[in-house]
Amino acid sequence: MNFPLILGIFACFSLALADKETLVLVDNLNVRETHSQFFKSLQDRGYTLTFKLADDSNLVLSKYGEYLYKNLVVFAPSVLEFGGQIDTEAITKFIDDGGNLLMAGNAAAGDVYREIASECGFEMDEESAAVIDHFNYDASDDGEHTRIVVSPKNLINAPTIVGSHNTQPILFEGTGLILDKDNSLVLPILTADSTAYSYNPKSQVKEYPHAVGRKTVLIAALQARNNARIVFSGSLFFFSDEAFDSPVSKVHGDKVKSELSGNKALALNLSEWAFGERGRLRVRRVYHHKQGEKDSTNTYTITDNVVYQIEIEELKNGKWQPFDANDVQLEFVRIDPFIRTTLKKKPNGVYEAVFKVPDVWGVYQFKVDYDRVGYTRLYHSTQVSVRPLQHTQYERFIPSAYPYYVSAFSMMVGVFLFSFVFLYYKEDTKAKSE
Repeated sequence: MNFPLILGIFACFSLALADKETLVLVDNLNVRETHSQFFKSLQDRGYTLTFKLADDSNLVLSKYGEYLYKNLVVFAPSVLEFGGQIDTEAITKFIDDGGNLLMAGNAAAGDVYREIASECGFEMDEESAAVIDHFNYDASDDGEHTRIVVSPKNLINAPTIVGSHNTQPILFEGTGLILDKDNSLVLPILTADSTAYSYNPKSQVKEYPHAVGRKTVLIAALQARNNARIVFSGSLFFFSDEAFDSPVSKVHGDKVKSELSGNKALALNLSEWAFGERGRLRVRRVYHHKQGEKDSTNTYTITDNVVYQIEIEELKNGKWQPFDANDVQLEFVRIDPFIRTTLKKKPNGVYEAVFKVPDVWGVYQFKVDYDRVGYTRLYHSTQVSVRPLQHTQYERFIPSAYPYYVSAFSMMVGVFLFSFVFLYYKEDTKAKSE
C-alpha cells in the first residue's frame, strides 16, 4: 500500500475543505429562512456554513494561531457589538491574513458596520439614511420610494465579478455607500441612477445629501494586495428570497417589467468571486533560454536573442484551465525597464516573447506583473545576469576600422622599405673620389 500517496491525497482533500469553511453571522436565526436560497446555493457549491448569532459570546475566528474559516459572511445589520473574540480589529486582521468577507447591511446598520466599512475603504451614509429614487421605484414599494429598480447597465464592466449575462433589472432597498477616491483598490460594483439620493425617508431634506446620483454606490468590492476579497452591500434585502423571487415593475419613466429580478444571478456571481471561485490566476511554469538552444540558463551575453515563455492558468468551475488574454506584458528590468513587450499567445495558456538582450551588462529581471479588474494579481520575476563579451567573442576585424588597418600596414611597409633603402644604399666611391 502506497502510504505517501494516500497521505498526499488526504492532505489535498483537507486543504480543499478548509477553503470551503464559512462562518455566517446573523442578528437573528430567521435570516436562515428569509435568505435560504442564497445559503443553499453556497451549500450546493460545497461550502460548509456555520451559523452563529453575531453577539454570541463564544465567537472565534482562529484557534491556536490557525484560522477556523476561510470566508466570513456578516448578515447582521442590527448588531451593536460582536460577541466573543470578534471585533473590527479581528475582522481586519482576518482580511490581512487572506480571508474573504461578504457583508450586507441596511439603513439601520450600527456603528460597528461603519467601522468595518471604513477599514475597507467604504463609507456608509448616516444611520437611518436610505437610497431614495422618486423616478425608479418598484410597484411593491411602501410609499417611501426606497425599493428602487436599478438597471443592469449600472453594473461595473467586469464579467469576472458580475457575470456576463445580467439582463434583468435589480431590486435594491438599503443604504448608500461612498467610496474613498484615494483608494485605488475599491470597485463600485453597482451604482444608483442619476435621480437617486441617500437620505432619511422620514425626514424633510434640509441639507445636501451625502450621496447623490451616480456617486451613490449600492454594492462595492475590494480586492486587497494579498488577493483577499471583500464585497459590501448596502442592502440585506438584496440577498433575500423575496428579492430573488419578486417580479419587477417600475412605476415611472420607461415601463420596465420582468417576471423575476436579476438579484439571484448577480448575488451568486458576487459570492463566487468573493470566495475565490473565479478570477484566480496562477503561474504554472516559466522557461527562458537562448534562441536556438533548449537548455535554460541564468547568464546571458549582451545582444543575445532570448526566448521567454510563461504558462498561466485560470480557475474555472473548480479546475485550472489555460488563461486566455491578449494584454499580458513582459518587462526586462535592470533598474528601469530596458524592454517592455506584449507576450504572444500560444496554445495551452503559454505566452511567449523573443527579444534581443540590451547592449548593457548587469543584473536583470524577467518581470510579469498582470493586474486587471476582477483577477488576482499575477506577479512573477526571474533574476538573470547579463555579462559583456569575452575576448574570444569579439570580432577579429571591424569593418569600420579598415582605413586604420590600411594605414597601419602601409606604415609598416613604408618603414620596411625605408629601412631597406637606408641600410643597403651605397654611394659610388669612384665618383666620390673624383
